[in-house]
Amino acid sequence: MIVVTTDFVPGHKVTESMGIVRGSTIRSKHIGKDFLAGLRTIVGGEIKEYTEMLVEARNESTKRMVAQAEKLGADAIVNVRFVTSQVMSGAAELLAYGTAVKMIRG
Repeated sequence: MIVVTTDFVPGHKVTESMGIVRGSTIRSKHIGKDFLAGLRTIVGGEIKEYTEMLVEARNESTKRMVAQAEKLGADAIVNVRFVTSQVMSGAAELLAYGTAVKMIRG
């Protein structure tokens, strides 16, 4: 599956748009890692616990989006975007979405 943030794939021509596909996940860290993250906000620097959480969330939401496109028989997903939002204190949703398409070379 080709996944791109552009509206085209070099060397390919879109032959059919199959609609929007999406994948999402809601993640939170356990209290121990939240405590460590809170300490990091005091001393400064990267909050690695949350960086790891968002990487995991991006990977999972992308995987779910690709699975939806594969069910439709798509060859690629174009115009991929990611959106995050807080759903409650300490928990965030990460949504990946794009347009599933069929393509041919040329």
